[in-house]
This record gives sequence, structure tokens and C-alpha cells, in this order.
Amino acid sequence: MPPLGKMILRRLLWVFPVAFGVVTMTFFMARVLNGDPTELYAPPEATDALRAEIRARLGLADPLPVQFVHYIGALLRLDLGVSFTTGQSVAADLWDRLPATLELGFIGLALGIAAGIPLGVLAAVNRERWPDFAVRGTTLSGMALPQFWVGLVLISIFFVDLRWLPGPVGRLPIGIALPPKITGFLLVDTLLAGRPDLWWLAVKQLALPALTLGFSCAAPIARVTRSAMAEALQSDYVRTAIAMGHGRRVVWFRYSLRNALLPVVTLIGGVAGHIFAGAVLLESIFAWPGLGQYALQAIERSDFAALQGFVIYASLLYVIAFLLVDLLYMFIDPRIRT
Repeated sequence: MPPLGKMILRRLLWVFPVAFGVVTMTFFMARVLNGDPTELYAPPEATDALRAEIRARLGLADPLPVQFVHYIGALLRLDLGVSFTTGQSVAADLWDRLPATLELGFIGLALGIAAGIPLGVLAAVNRERWPDFAVRGTTLSGMALPQFWVGLVLISIFFVDLRWLPGPVGRLPIGIALPPKITGFLLVDTLLAGRPDLWWLAVKQLALPALTLGFSCAAPIARVTRSAMAEALQSDYVRTAIAMGHGRRVVWFRYSLRNALLPVVTLIGGVAGHIFAGAVLLESIFAWPGLGQYALQAIERSDFAALQGFVIYASLLYVIAFLLVDLLYMFIDPRIRT
């Protein structure tokens, strides 16, 4: 096997021990630190016998090691258990809510990258001048202000005051039926159903949460891009390129930005993991029916079957995100391939 193939295989094999560690910690912490779910189902006047019956029905009567063995066996069958709240399979619940989170996440991340990298480059090439100060102030605000606060301010401005955009009521306005589910991505399904009117309503509903997410993503991306780009511009190979007569755009984008991308890609991997795992508070503010809202409801109702499934999904998503970052490193930096 070539060295590149061995490197990729080694990265893939590391997924299994990490996944097992996540599953183990999630299982025991959910049961030790979470509330007793029998309180949700037992009436206030329930006897100990009735509570014991409820615990047995929920699979909580066995000792923790026995429950853990049963849970691992179910996971090997891709069974995440049954949600105590919805009464449905946790895997089905996650799968049903995943498109809403992905749709918001893709657009928010795209906005963050499209704004963050150019702003970082602008600040770096105008170091210690007014564009640099403006970008640094904006990014500092974006990193310091809580995401939910930014969302509330945007709702106050564009919905309450200006009435330009709709309120935080989910993916479509209240009373509007969803189109037939084909992909789960509303912007795609509305077009496939031949409903451009619904597509435009979905875009307007998506605007405020996507802008909030994009602003929160753009701030750290711009800051890291600015730092890495400023360091690259002071390197010997850039001075050599300038001495050889290359234009500013060639020096900025071909030599400086390409060598500054490694820390930026690392950051984007972490940001993408956070976004696609579901921004809990953001989805709650905008009543977005995604994974973040599902996780918050599971915490509020002590539904640790649902919470375990969400944490396992989110953790594996982070592992996959950083695995993709490692693979991107090999294409960006030829030294890694050799």
C-alpha cells in the first residue's frame, strides 16, 4: 500500500476507539448526571411498585453494566433506542430533523467562509491601517457577542422594527403546509414540487438564522485568516516573489493565502462540526426544527435515550469533520503527502 493510503487508513482506524470512548462516556454520564425519567411517566401518587414497573418497561431496572452491554449490542445493530418523549426511534427522530440542521448549516457556513476569508485577507494586506482596525473590531465583536444575542437583535431590527423579514416561527410561516418530503431540504423540495412561492417563503424564513450563523462563523475565520496571512506576507518566499516582479494579486492569493490556509481549514472543520451538530440556542430562538432543538428538549425532559443518540451523532460528526481536515491537509500541503 502506498504511504498516502497507509496514512488515510491509519486516520480511519482511529475513528473506532474514539467512537467507543464517546459512547461509553455518554452512556454513563447520561444515567448518572441526568434526572430520573420515571418522574415524567409516574403520577405524583405513584407507588414504589408502579415506579419499578415503569423502570422495567424503560429498560432501566438492570444494573448499569448490564444496560451498557445491551446498549452496545443495540448500537451494533444501528439501534439508538426509543425516545421517552416522542415514543419513536431516536435514529428516526434524528434522521427526520437532520435536513433542517444541514440546510441552515450549509448556508450559514457558506456565508461565514465567503465573508471571513476575504475580510481576513483585506485586514492582512492593510495591516495597521483603517481596514485592518475595522475588520479586527468587527471580528472581536462577533466572537465576544453570544450567538443567541445576535439573533435576538436581528429579530428586533428586521422583524419587529422594519418588518422586512418574517418572525422566528420555523421553516415556513404558520399555517403554510410543507411540500411533499423528497430530500428533506426545503429549498430543494419546494422547487421539485413546482412551488416557487413556497421557495421564496422558505428563503425569507431562513434569512435571519442564516445571517446570525454566518456572522458567528465569519468572525473567527476572518481573525485566523488575518493572522496566518500576515505571517505569510512576512516570509522569505513572499519577499522573493515580490523581488521577482510578481503582481500583488499573485503574491497575495497564490503564495500567501495558499500557505495560510492550513490553520483556516482546521478552524473551519471545528466550526462545521459545531454547526452541523445543531446550534442549540440558535435553533431554539428561531423555532428551527433541527437537531439542536431536539437536544434541548431531550435535556429539559430527562430523555437520555434521545440525548445519547444526539451526543453520539454530534461526536462522530466532529470526528468525521477533522478526518476530512486531515485529508484536505494532504492536498493543500505537499510536504504531508511525502
